[in-house]
Amino acid sequence: MLLHDSGGDRQATIEALPRIIHELRAHGFTFIPVSTLGGWSRDQVMPLLPPSQSVYTRTDALAFLFLSTGGWLLQWAFIIGIVLGLGRLGVIGALAFAQWVRSRRRERQHSGELYEPFVSIIVPAYNEERVIEATIRSLLNSDYDNFEIIVVDDGSQDHTSEVVRQHFDGQPLVRLFTEPNAGKAAALNLGLRHAKGDVIVALDADTQFPGDTIRMLARRFVDPQIGAVAGNAKVGNRINIVTRWQALEYITSQNMDRRAFASLNCITVVPGSVGAWRRDLIELCGGFSAETLAEDQDLTLRIRKLGYKIGYEESAIGWTEAPHSLKMLARQRFRWGYGTLQCLWKHRDALFRPRYGALGFVALPNVWIFQILFPLISPAMDLILVYTLISNALDWLQQPSGYRFTNLQQVILYYALFLAVDWSAACFAFALERKERWRLLWWLFLQRFCYRQVMYYVMVKSVTTAVRGAVVGWGKLERKATVEVQP
Repeated sequence: MLLHDSGGDRQATIEALPRIIHELRAHGFTFIPVSTLGGWSRDQVMPLLPPSQSVYTRTDALAFLFLSTGGWLLQWAFIIGIVLGLGRLGVIGALAFAQWVRSRRRERQHSGELYEPFVSIIVPAYNEERVIEATIRSLLNSDYDNFEIIVVDDGSQDHTSEVVRQHFDGQPLVRLFTEPNAGKAAALNLGLRHAKGDVIVALDADTQFPGDTIRMLARRFVDPQIGAVAGNAKVGNRINIVTRWQALEYITSQNMDRRAFASLNCITVVPGSVGAWRRDLIELCGGFSAETLAEDQDLTLRIRKLGYKIGYEESAIGWTEAPHSLKMLARQRFRWGYGTLQCLWKHRDALFRPRYGALGFVALPNVWIFQILFPLISPAMDLILVYTLISNALDWLQQPSGYRFTNLQQVILYYALFLAVDWSAACFAFALERKERWRLLWWLFLQRFCYRQVMYYVMVKSVTTAVRGAVVGWGKLERKATVEVQP
C-alpha cells in the first residue's frame, strides 16, 4: 500500500491513516520501520551529516523559519489590516454623517443671520503666470463685498507680476507685493503684515473660488471659539485618469475625514486650497512657520492646541489644479508626506495627552496608523494576494485533479469583502457631496489598485528621507491652467 503524500491538499491522507492503522492492527499486522525490515541500523538508513555540512543544514533551518514566521506575520498583518480598515470606515462614516446633519441644522438656524468680517485673501505666487489671472478673477466674482486680495510674488522667474499688473492695476481690491524668493511661509507672512482683515484666507495660486465660497468661510467666525475653517477642496482639472483618481481621493478620503474629524474637533489640516483663519490667532502663533513643508497643517495643529475649534464648511468649495501626471503627483505627495512627518514629530507632545482631547487620542494616531504605517505595510498585503494567485496556479497545473481552491477562495473572499465595503463607503461619501458627478465612481477599482502604488512609493520615500535627515525643498509643480469651476 502506497499513500502518495506530496503537494496539494493532504487532508484526505491524514483522515485515512487512523482507520488504516487500526484496521490492519486488528487483523494482526505489525508496523515496523524500513530499517528493521532490511536489518540495518538507524544511522545506516539515516546517516548523520558530517560536520562540513552543518552550515547548510543551519541555513536551511533559518530559511524555513524565516519563511514560515514571515508568512504567519504577513497573514496576520493582512487580517488585522482588513479589520482595522473596515472598523475605521464604519467610525468615519458615522462621524461624517453626524457632521452632515449638523451642517444642515446650522444652515436652517442661521440662514437669516448676517456676519461679514473683513477678509484678507493672501495669494502667495511663484511662477504662476498661467493661472494667477483666473484665480484673481474668480475671487473678484465673489458675492461677498467685504474683502481684499493681496498677491505676493515670491521671486517668480516668469511674468507673474506683469500679468497681475496688466489685468488688475486699476482694481482697488487687488494689491501686489514682491520679494526675493524665500518660500511660501515667508510670502504668507509678508501678506499678513499688509493685510487689513480680521479673517485671513491663505489661498494657493492655482485655486478658483465659486461666488459664495468667501461668504461661506467668513460666516463661521461668528462663533468666537472657531479658530480656523477648512473648506471643501475639489479637483477642478479632471482631464485624464490621474486627475480623476485624485478627484476620487479628495471626495472619498480627504473631505470624508475632515467631515468626520469636525465632529470631534480634531481636524489636522486646513488646506491651502480652501480655508480661513482668525488673524489674531495666526499672530499669536507667530505667523506661518517655515519649519515644515506643511505650514497649513502646522498652523492648524498649533491653533487646535490653543483650545480653539477647527471647523469644516462643506459649502465653501475650492476648485484646485491637481498634478496631471504620475511624476508630478509623486513630487507633490512626497512634499505632503514629508511635511506631515515633520508636523507629527514637531507636535508629538500632543499624542495621547488628555488636555488635547480627540486630537491626541484619535486624529494623530489615525495619521500615524493610516497615513504612515499602513502605506508601509500595505505592499506586503498586495504581495500576499499576488503570491497566493501564483502559487495556487502552479499547484493547479501540477495536480489539476487533486487541487482544491480552499486557500484561494479564502483570500479572494477577504479582498471581495474589503472592496465591497470600500465601494459602499465611496458611494456614501458621494451621497454627502452636493452636485458631485457619480460617474467618477467607475474609476474607483483602478484607483485602488494602481493609484495607491504611487502612494506607497511616496510614503516609503518620505520615511527613508526623514530617517536620513535630508533637507527637502518645496518642489514647484508645473501649472497647466486647466481648472474649471463647475456649477
